Amino acid sequence: MKIAIINGPNLNLLGTREPGIYGRQTFEDFLKALKEKYTDVQIDYFQSNVEGELVNELQRTGFSYDGILLNAAAYTHTSIALGDAIAAIKTPVVEVHISNISAREEFRKNSYISAKCIGSISGLGLKGYELGLLYFL
Repeated sequence: MKIAIINGPNLNLLGTREPGIYGRQTFEDFLKALKEKYTDVQIDYFQSNVEGELVNELQRTGFSYDGILLNAAAYTHTSIALGDAIAAIKTPVVEVHISNISAREEFRKNSYISAKCIGSISGLGLKGYELGLLYFL
């Protein structure tokens, strides 16, 4: 099984960025532990702060992977292009958010990708990625 994890802007700063909201663990440390726990799954990771690069990665993985876990971060609330890319690919996508976006600022309650995804996981910290992975398993 091949799973792609695609993270959007500022998620490269996990561990130092607003630890009260996002925690203190880096994504690299989390990913290492996830790969060690699920050795029978190929987990590929991509992160970018650039919207077009995220679209490119969705298109690259969207026809050959078994599942995609996408945390579009702030682009969730602004990017029609990411929503269109999800709709254009065959691989199912689970939307993941570390924080509970419904309990935050009003603008974060709008998602341009939710309707294109098979499901959403929000507010469970980094555990949300593992729960998304378990869905595909």
